[in-house]
Amino acid sequence: MAISIIKIGGNVIDNEKKLEKFLQLFSSLKGDKILVHGGGKIATQIAADLGVETQMVEGRRITDAPMREVVTMVYGGKVNKTIVASLQSLGTNAIGLSGADGGVILAEKRPVKDIDYGYVGDVKQVNGSFIQSLLLQKVTPVFAPLSFDPEYGILNTNADTQASAIAVEMAKIRDVNLVYCFEKKGVLKDADDEESVIAKLDRASYENYKKEGIIHSGMIPKLDNAFEAVKAGVRKVIICEADDLLNAVENSSRGTTIRL
Repeated sequence: MAISIIKIGGNVIDNEKKLEKFLQLFSSLKGDKILVHGGGKIATQIAADLGVETQMVEGRRITDAPMREVVTMVYGGKVNKTIVASLQSLGTNAIGLSGADGGVILAEKRPVKDIDYGYVGDVKQVNGSFIQSLLLQKVTPVFAPLSFDPEYGILNTNADTQASAIAVEMAKIRDVNLVYCFEKKGVLKDADDEESVIAKLDRASYENYKKEGIIHSGMIPKLDNAFEAVKAGVRKVIICEADDLLNAVENSSRGTTIRL
């Protein structure tokens, strides 16, 4: 059975009831699974409470030294351990990890070009054998979006990118399905119509939808990332609503499925 690598976004994590429901679904998912989470809105709120300014450029967080302290505390502590504790209560033996733990996700501090993003990491290496050893022990890894650079230490990392990097590495060992859960039912033909889900996407249809302007803006980098993952060996990528997790993974009856 394929490993299910699930990335869950901030809009679910920010909502206690939605998160509780998602974790129940995740816990009941059959087979080996890995969870990668975000938590940006919580980090922004706690940063404000601590008097740390949040700076964003094109939707990306500038992680200066004070903000690195916040995201390490929030992502690696509050959010990660809350999720792990909930999964334990649901009968899933979970372990919370950052990239520094076991050196499992090594990264390089993003070089300064037009913008200095600060302590932000671009993933360079994932220790797939370490992750596989946890799965063989029936332990479910829960990754905070934090990587590790031996020179600079903990680095803030985009959770979508981190999930993809883990999936690509694990695909060298096992069959892998990568699932991005968020607040929409999938990739939509019409942003105002929740039922206009594009059920299947291959590269040719994706390019056509982009030319027609049906797929645009923030969905493009997510889908580019998805196609890169399947090109690198991931069996399929699914984009779906968090509430549809089981049907999307086990029956392929929900969300958008991306294949080559």
